[in-house]
Amino acid sequence: MYDLSNNDPLKEKLTILSDAAKYDVACTSSGVSRGGREGFLGNSVAAGVCHAFTSDGRCISLLKILMTNHCIFDCKYCKNRASNDVPRATFTPEEICTLTIEFYKRNYIEGLFLSSGVIKSPDYTMERICETLRLLRTKYRFNGYIHVKAIPGASDELIYSAGLLADRISLNMELPTQESLRKLAPNKNMKNIIGPMNRISGTIAGHRVAVGKSARMERCGINKHLVNSIFGPGVDRIEGPEGDSSLFPAANPFLYPAEKNDALLRRPFAPAGQSTQMIIGATDETDLDLIRTTQALYQSFDLKRVFFSAYIPVNEDAALPDKTAPVPLLREHRLYQADWLIRYYGFVADEILTGDNPFLDYRVDPKCFWAINHLDRFPVEINTAPVDVLLRVPGIGPTSVKRIVSARRYGSINFEMLKRMHVVLKRARFFITCNGRMFERVPMDHRYILNQLADADRRDVYQITDRNNDFRQLNLFDDLKMERA
Repeated sequence: MYDLSNNDPLKEKLTILSDAAKYDVACTSSGVSRGGREGFLGNSVAAGVCHAFTSDGRCISLLKILMTNHCIFDCKYCKNRASNDVPRATFTPEEICTLTIEFYKRNYIEGLFLSSGVIKSPDYTMERICETLRLLRTKYRFNGYIHVKAIPGASDELIYSAGLLADRISLNMELPTQESLRKLAPNKNMKNIIGPMNRISGTIAGHRVAVGKSARMERCGINKHLVNSIFGPGVDRIEGPEGDSSLFPAANPFLYPAEKNDALLRRPFAPAGQSTQMIIGATDETDLDLIRTTQALYQSFDLKRVFFSAYIPVNEDAALPDKTAPVPLLREHRLYQADWLIRYYGFVADEILTGDNPFLDYRVDPKCFWAINHLDRFPVEINTAPVDVLLRVPGIGPTSVKRIVSARRYGSINFEMLKRMHVVLKRARFFITCNGRMFERVPMDHRYILNQLADADRRDVYQITDRNNDFRQLNLFDDLKMERA
């Protein structure tokens, strides 16, 4: 077995390239239920694969690395930009395979997250990534979870091959508008990002339909006006009426007959779906701009997730925030909560925020923020309110709604029963009644309720804002050091 604890060039590369990967966000569950297979190594189950950020590393984790941190692009926000003087390294495909298999055998990881800087050209980089994945799946018979980042500007054939070999494929938008890209990433443009996203989405849908599944993963209606306003005219994207099941025409996906006949690639295309990432805080977009873009991405490309990455000041540049600026971790947290409302609670971006009020109140979560600004709709009677109304009550989630609807078939519900159903009464108590009575007598006043809810969340907010600014990737050798101490 290869001794990864030695001070050899491979370990030095791992130190550089695992740390360089920390700016790629992807704390995802696998989204696939592929069990073990005879003759193959590893499995990937729906229970999920995620990153571990705890020092002991006991959470199931991915080996999260870059293939290279060399890059021909000079994105102003990136630590690995071409003009930065930083230690550089490049893995060969065989080295990545060796690391993945050896770490898997040691039970350090359950899968691989592979991204890369752009070396020589997007096609050259993507070809090396595909070579790595092909070796893992064929020579090393690796059956575990793989999340790969596609390179903007790479050819359709290479992205298609990567999608056949990986479980999840993602292509980072990085910034939410073309203007932001022009300002901070002059080598990138929105069309080179949105076009491949569209074709990846169509190919995933085609593979899902071929095995009898629904074409769409997420359940979002298509708002073409919103999509056009975000991405602008002339950008290749999915078109179709709301609710149309034929949103993915045959001309849209990647279709290459020669690849289909390859026995080694008879696998579903990206069965865990597609995701993307946006940096927040590097440019001056409002929360409403970010939420609208997020909603448009879900609606147009059926993404599994949109990830937000709080901008970490690593470079000095006139176009960037000051290097001493705090990392907007709380803003990132609130945007994730808003994203959850869009995906699972039936909210749309223009309900959560408006043009007159384009920023979230970071003292409370977005659901509370919405409810406080719509006090005319509350309180609602827990024993009679429809499901869609209950879902909009702060402190009540989908699981609690199911329990409430089931329980009230057999009698009326009181506050004690709600506690046993795990309804969060410290939030819900301002917005509900049970049998016509509120939990306690409180004024239905905007300022009073806002202060009460902000006080209830004060501890959580402090834990986020007071987080240690040591943005270090989990070191897989930590426990080796502890054993020798």
